[in-house]
Amino acid sequence: MTLPKKIPLAKLLNRWVYPAVIAVMALALWQYPAWFGEETPKQVAVEQEELPDYGRAQRETVAREFRAAWVATVANIDWPSKPGLPVAQQQQEAIALLDKVAAANMNAVIFQVRPQADALYTSELEPWSYYLSGEQGRAPEPFYDPLAFWIEQAHQRGLELHAWVNPYRAHHTQGGPVSEHSIVNTKPELIAKLANGMYWMEPTREETIAHSLSVITDIVQRYDIDGIHYDDYFYPYPSYNEGAPFPDSESYTAYQQLGGQLGVSDWRRAAVNRFVKDIYSEVKRIKPHVKVGISPFGIWRPKYPETIAGFDQHEQLYADARLWLNEGWLDYFTPQLYWNINRVQQSYPMLLAWWQGENHQQRHLWPGLSSNKVETNRGTDEIINQILFTRALLQEQTGQVFWNVKTVSENPKFAQLLKDTVFYHQALVPASPWLDSAAPLAPEVRYQSNTDGLSVSWQPRGDEAAARWLLYYQAGNKWRYRIFNKDILCHQFRQQDEVTAVAVVAVDRNGLESERIDQQIAGR
Repeated sequence: MTLPKKIPLAKLLNRWVYPAVIAVMALALWQYPAWFGEETPKQVAVEQEELPDYGRAQRETVAREFRAAWVATVANIDWPSKPGLPVAQQQQEAIALLDKVAAANMNAVIFQVRPQADALYTSELEPWSYYLSGEQGRAPEPFYDPLAFWIEQAHQRGLELHAWVNPYRAHHTQGGPVSEHSIVNTKPELIAKLANGMYWMEPTREETIAHSLSVITDIVQRYDIDGIHYDDYFYPYPSYNEGAPFPDSESYTAYQQLGGQLGVSDWRRAAVNRFVKDIYSEVKRIKPHVKVGISPFGIWRPKYPETIAGFDQHEQLYADARLWLNEGWLDYFTPQLYWNINRVQQSYPMLLAWWQGENHQQRHLWPGLSSNKVETNRGTDEIINQILFTRALLQEQTGQVFWNVKTVSENPKFAQLLKDTVFYHQALVPASPWLDSAAPLAPEVRYQSNTDGLSVSWQPRGDEAAARWLLYYQAGNKWRYRIFNKDILCHQFRQQDEVTAVAVVAVDRNGLESERIDQQIAGR
């Protein structure tokens, strides 16, 4: 008997799985047509009853989803609005951004703290950022530490804060004068100048790797961050140097003279791979609970999967992002999938499904969305449908990151739409059980009926501090929930809430939950 020919996995995916994904997505889009017309949000008055039920149905258990936005400081894209603002205004702007993120039922911000080998925090390794004071090396006056301020304010609002660093960009074209404090002048042997006026650290130099690694570990050691995040700027995009090769020929020649056998592309990729692996191991050595996230370009290589075409980061940025995901040198992976669902050669669902197929270590896959397109209703519909597709594929491990925070901070209509529909329920960040398998102890819970309603209070137990509290309550025959910060230890229900049972669950920094013990309210 002739055995059937074994079909390679890649062909199986390309022939059956990915077309099935597209078919399912097409059916979903047919079931959920566009909400409005072609008008912009400002031209449409939306009544509450007109909103489709995208996630507003009753939930009896807590939602799990990473709901984040990038906050860019380079070129003052998001914060502060311009260099040299008074400290009070910088802080007011930060608070306003965080308030709007929290109000939309999001749960994280990714805050850029090192845009060009500088610091938006107190550092002995790099100078104060130009984007803060308008002069690189000059501290805020009166003094404050922006990163510490952002962490405190984010945590007060129940938001995780991930510190975002750019590994190798030394100076941006909109970064003010190249000062005496810049690494361009303090360590010129590590720096290459590009045709567009930017300066870049050479990623293959041992001193470059050591310096950037020291910057990252310093942040992890001294600040109460929830994550370290870095993006796709390892080598610059070819356009930055007008298509010319990255100027590291002298370093490559030196490598060959010492017996190096790798071709130039593999040599560059090997240095980047080493950096990615070292960051992960060092962060876990210092603080295992701090998540490490990477946001590479959304396409690994053209033809992966078969229908995909476009930029080749493997050969142009020397970033082997598939390897990092395969090996699990990260806790969450945020490919920048900035394309529409129906764009065949860069299809959002095709690419997300392909990356999930490469997620051998089952890390979090939280794609980056080009959410600035919500300026139009067609763009709004696109982003909502991308969120829905991601949920369908990833289930309770779902999430996304908006590029950028202006999606909610400067578009109140969309921010409200999120809260009214897909973000209707509060959500916890999905758990990371590979970081910690020990669940916290359940708190001690007490309740007391009073003239105003029902007062519920709780006290932690055990040595591990809770990062969040999850309060379940039963009203009628339905269970609902509320998420509270770690410093909130009580809640007052109104008489008309008619609560008949409660339970309080402790949630640790890795998202693990304590035992849930339901308590019936006597006399109700």
